[in-house]
Amino acid sequence: MPIELGDRVAIQYVGRFEDGSVFNTSQYEVAVEHGLAAAQERDESEYRPLSFVVGAGEIIEGLDEAVLGMAVGDESTVTVPPEEGYGAFDADRVREYDPDVFESMVGEPPEVGVHVHAENGLHGDVTAVTEDVVEVDFNHELAGKTLVFDIEIVAVE
Repeated sequence: MPIELGDRVAIQYVGRFEDGSVFNTSQYEVAVEHGLAAAQERDESEYRPLSFVVGAGEIIEGLDEAVLGMAVGDESTVTVPPEEGYGAFDADRVREYDPDVFESMVGEPPEVGVHVHAENGLHGDVTAVTEDVVEVDFNHELAGKTLVFDIEIVAVE
């Protein structure tokens, strides 16, 4: 029976960038094979199919739409452009802070790679630190990227 809006589906997936490098997966073996940090930090049992209600906005638009009409056992490779994924990179979401102000807000010295949680609910990553400026990027880490997913439908309710 073809998948329709409102169905709960479960998919196995491997997410890749256009260059073929894997950035995420629901499969432990794939995570280990590609050296994903999550594979080293998570237990094998934490890797499982992604479950969502089709059309409910629970996942990115490109994947949500791709499963329509598919059925259990179907496999597909789906290319998701930024506008159907995590959006375009927005330069206005990159903010600069005085290093002393940053440290007083965050409670630790600025360092490239530090992940911050702003009071307004935004999450960002420190991308540059100089003597005068700390740069924090509040874009989603996958913003502006075309994503390629190998998916398999494993369940439909």
